[in-house]
Parts: sequence; C-alpha cells; structure tokens
Amino acid sequence: MDSSNNETTHEFPPYFKVYKDGRVERYMAPDTGGNHLAPAGLDSKTGVQTKDVVVFPESGVSARLFIPKINGPDQKFPLVVHYHGGGFCLGSPFMKPFHNFLVSLVSEANVVVISVDYRLAPEHALPVAHEDSWAAMQWISAHSYGQGPEPWLNQYADFGRVFVAGESAGANIAHYVAVQAGATGFFFFFWSKAGATGLAGPNVIGSIILHPYFGGKEPDKMTNYIYPTTVGFKDPILYPEADPNLSKMAGKKVLVCVAEKDRLKDRGLGYCETLRKSGWNGSVGYFESEGEGQGFFLLNPSSDKVGPLIKAMADFINQN
Repeated sequence: MDSSNNETTHEFPPYFKVYKDGRVERYMAPDTGGNHLAPAGLDSKTGVQTKDVVVFPESGVSARLFIPKINGPDQKFPLVVHYHGGGFCLGSPFMKPFHNFLVSLVSEANVVVISVDYRLAPEHALPVAHEDSWAAMQWISAHSYGQGPEPWLNQYADFGRVFVAGESAGANIAHYVAVQAGATGFFFFFWSKAGATGLAGPNVIGSIILHPYFGGKEPDKMTNYIYPTTVGFKDPILYPEADPNLSKMAGKKVLVCVAEKDRLKDRGLGYCETLRKSGWNGSVGYFESEGEGQGFFLLNPSSDKVGPLIKAMADFINQN
C-alpha cells in the first residue's frame, strides 16, 4: 500500500481531516448502516409528520419539512426556517439529533418547521452554505401565496408569521438570512392579462439564535481554511458588527440562547450587545441554560434543561 495515501495536509479535530490526495474524512462520520438517520414519516408519540423535499436538484440542496398534529381543516401555523449546526462541515436535518430536537419543538410550539440541508465545507467552501441557505429561503418564500411547488408549505404555513432559527454555525446562517431578508426584501411578480402584479413576500417576525458561532478575537485556523475568501475582522458573515446592513435585519425580535459552560457563550452575549447598539429597532431576548455546554440539547437530549429551552423557544414564537 502506498503510504502517501494516508498523508494529511490539514487536520481539524473533532471535525475533519484532509488527505494529500484531496480526500476529506470527517471524524464524526456517521456509520455506514444508516443508523444515524431518522426516517421521515409519522412520529406516533407527538403526531408530528415529516417528509423530505428537494429544493434545488442541480446542487442537491434539500430540506426536511415538519408539520404538527392536524386537528381540523384549514389550519395555518407559524413557519420556522431552520439551519442546522456542525461547524459548517457536519450535520444534516436527516440525522437523529437534529430531527428529534425539531420534532420536540414542532410539538411544543405548534409550528411548521423546514430545516435546510445546505452543502457542507470543506468540499464547498464558505460562503456556499450561506448562499444555499438564502436561496432556499427564497424558494420557501415563493410559497407565500399558496402557489409554490410544495403542498405542505402552501397548505399549512402561515407566511405572515415566519421565523428563522439555527444552532451554532446554523445560528450564524440564520442571522445572515435575516439580514439578507431585511436588506434585499422579498418581492414576487405574478403575471396576468392585466400585466405584472407585485406582491410582498413573507413577514419575518424574528430570529432564534441558539449557541451562536461568530468570529472571535483571534483568527481561527479552521474557519480560515473553510472560508478562504474571508476578509477577517471586517467580514460581516463572521462579525455582525462589521455589517453595514445590520440595522436593516428583518424581524422585530430576537431570542439569543446560550449555555453556561459553552466556550462560545461570550460570543452570544456579544451578539446581544451588537444588536442593541446597531440601530436595529427590534427587541433582544436572552435565555441561558445553566450547567450545560454547547449544543447540549443535541448531544444530551435527556438533560432536564432541554425542556425549558424548548419552552422558551415556543413562548418566543407564540407571544404577541
């Protein structure tokens, strides 16, 4: 065997390593038997139903759609557009930890959730994840008037009550999407015999930012590797305070959730302060899970702190 096949050029545990021949191996690679995946269908305990949809066949971007238990005809529910975490290089809404967490949220909050499976780094360098996620948001928004390609979104989603959400890297993406939505807006044209009629798109009420990842005070080697075009401390994707469009962010409220023992807790706190000083006119809420670390609701779903976190998210969505 050629020993050079095992030579690596970059190693970033616990995420991935890159071999000299260009292969990428993820340390947390799922087992080949598929036991890490949660099949779509009916959750008998909660009545939540799920199905998978292809968003862009060309790129392979897809999503998992969750709807709560339906108790009657013509029901409409708030819509949460979710972006999963995993350092921009791991994770999927089809994996059990993310799926199970979102089933719990859908059941508790009585919402529709669509979780986007964007393309991962390092094979797809940043900002591909952000571009995929914003494009997916535009695809989702095309259902605002019940004329999109996905029947569940047309039938059950209330586009007057839309939220973006994510954890860790997904929180970074959710923030990016909210800023894009506010800075560029949504506007669709429908053609008739009378000509083009312009209609505004979805009403983004707020954002749920869970254990967010933003840039730190020191350069991060892995981030620089998976995001080679970054401009460092001036990069609005990594440093929201550097974004000239921050004050235009869509929504009137944000809930920032942190964990007491998370090494990134200070970045969540800093994000709160950045929003408050930005000129954005919304309100900033804060929720801290004591005694827990980054992503505990995924890594330790039996924790007694998961329930209060999900309740805080549900209350935030459903409060007037």
